[in-house]
Amino acid sequence: MAITERALPANHVTGLATPLDTARAQPKIIRRILLVTDAWRPQVNGVVQTLERLSDQLATMGIEAVFLTPSEFRTVPMPTYPDIRLALATPGAIRKRIAAINPDHIHIVTEGPLGMLARWDCLAVKRPFTTSYHTRFPEYVRARMPIPESWTYAWLKRFHNSGAGTLVATPSLRAELAGRGFDKVKPWTRGVDTELFHPRHRGDLGLKRPVFLFVGRVAVEKNIEAFLALDLPGSKAVVGAGPALNELKARYPNAHFFGQKRGLDLAQAYASADVFVFPSRTDTFGVVLLEAMASGLPVAAYPVTGPIDVVGPGGALSEDLRAAALQALELDRDIPRKHALTYSWSACAEMFMQHVRAVYA
Repeated sequence: MAITERALPANHVTGLATPLDTARAQPKIIRRILLVTDAWRPQVNGVVQTLERLSDQLATMGIEAVFLTPSEFRTVPMPTYPDIRLALATPGAIRKRIAAINPDHIHIVTEGPLGMLARWDCLAVKRPFTTSYHTRFPEYVRARMPIPESWTYAWLKRFHNSGAGTLVATPSLRAELAGRGFDKVKPWTRGVDTELFHPRHRGDLGLKRPVFLFVGRVAVEKNIEAFLALDLPGSKAVVGAGPALNELKARYPNAHFFGQKRGLDLAQAYASADVFVFPSRTDTFGVVLLEAMASGLPVAAYPVTGPIDVVGPGGALSEDLRAAALQALELDRDIPRKHALTYSWSACAEMFMQHVRAVYA
């Protein structure tokens, strides 16, 4: 809610601090933050990774991150995407859980069942909260069901505008949401583990070079088919799992599907490829872009939100994805690595806390 100036009463004397003024001037100390998320383990995606890294960094700042996730409730599979489980929680259960945690601040990460119930409780007791916008939910819904994007955006605007701030990962997404009527949109960047994702892990994937690689959720919204259909030399490789995996395997038998990889295995896959191809048009950031560049892997992508903000000199962007892939192939691998080094998870956490503290300032 915006704070507006009011006329001072006739008997008001300026320059004198009352006890109430002094109390209001004391900044709130944030020691425990509740993060409410419908996206959680065993899911492997940018949202879960960001939350895990954020928790680690907040701990170094003396702040406890507590999570409210579907793992605490009975769940059902999400329609059309059974790997994602939706929590069957009640308003009463959420209220009791929040009271037991007794957080100094609540941040609602996702707009799923838990996010909606936490928002409802915050509004009911007039507790301030922040939200974040991680996923182009309207586009994802439209790719699976005949629901107009305008309807979903209208609902999302109502959801996020009721909070004290909506955190987004890129300037272009911030401008886009502001243009759609989202208010209090604030920047919140991402980071990358530049020790794990490192060019020293480069090896041989056993494929004909050059190797063009995609890493991510194998689902319709990732537009992977735009990559697999390209006429490129060498080999195409896909690392990841998801509901579209079997269909893509059947349609593109010459591509190589390695399934899901984590940790050092994933780092080796990045470093051992020659170009990272990112065909998504709906990602709001793309942590995999930073992982690839930190591994010394140049990126080829469309010039859309996410890549246009993140890739910079570390790759090539074009509406002709094949041309971008071939251009990226010629890039010095030191360039993407140096660009990725400008991102850190510590900066991500500090920016997050700046927005949280501002709520109470």
